[in-house]
Amino acid sequence: MTSSTGSFGDEAAEMANESEVEVPVEGASASAGAADSTHIDEHAEDISGIDNLLEEGGPLEPQDVAEVEAAPSVEDQLAERTADLQRLQAEFLNYKRRVDRDRALIADNATYKVLQPIVEVLDTIDRAREHGELDGGFKAVAEQLERIVAGLGLTRFGEPGDAFDPTLHEALSHLGTDPEVEVITAKVVAKAGYKINDRVVRAAQVLVVDPVDD
Repeated sequence: MTSSTGSFGDEAAEMANESEVEVPVEGASASAGAADSTHIDEHAEDISGIDNLLEEGGPLEPQDVAEVEAAPSVEDQLAERTADLQRLQAEFLNYKRRVDRDRALIADNATYKVLQPIVEVLDTIDRAREHGELDGGFKAVAEQLERIVAGLGLTRFGEPGDAFDPTLHEALSHLGTDPEVEVITAKVVAKAGYKINDRVVRAAQVLVVDPVDD
């Protein structure tokens, strides 16, 4: 015999199961929403990271965009470097010219100091030659000395009949006038002049004559 109490309990349980309604869990729904929000925020951060290439941790400023747009092109940079190289090359060439000029001047000064005292010896040789006393071994030595100083750049100038040039001649005296000359002229050369290249070692000492006034 089946108990009535047990039957009633089974029927009640079946009715409860049939009437059960699924209720959404609030916590689960909130977690799903948070996950979706997190996914969106991460995507947004990726986009903002692109905007922050030039400045970390902040948005791109307008002046930053202007600086990027104003950056010189490769052609401009190449032209600037080429101009710098050309300027340096010109400065080096000018420096080299100055060095060469100074070196030549130093060499001329050294030669001048060495040859200046020898000019007096050459004067003695000239006087001996004029008086016919330049012969024998003395003549050979004199000629050798003249060749040596000529090889060092010492040249002689000043001949009778040369137009007087105050940069080359020193007038010791005036001998009056001469109808055969048109300008002041060296009539007599007392001592020859000498120079090294264009530098006068000693001016020629001369006696001059003046042209006749019309």
